Amino acid sequence: MPTVKVPAPMKFYVDNQSEFEANGATIAELLDDVVARHPAFKPHLYDSKGSLRRYFNIFVNGTHIRDLNGMDTELKEDDKVILMASAAGG
Repeated sequence: MPTVKVPAPMKFYVDNQSEFEANGATIAELLDDVVARHPAFKPHLYDSKGSLRRYFNIFVNGTHIRDLNGMDTELKEDDKVILMASAAGG
């Protein structure tokens, strides 16, 4: 199963875990599994239309999914998926 990593500020929404395994052959399926197990995380990932929030970044083995195949990026057993919200401010 791929390993999912979340930054410290978002651990609250995934039972205070910074890393856990999730099921999914693609990023979309993996996120479905994460949200099914941790429903409080859903509004942080998706907007009201069900699209991934613009400020949310997903990396597979260090490569942003926009440079791969987006939500259809295929995953392998030993992949590392990082879910990261962009920080902004001034």
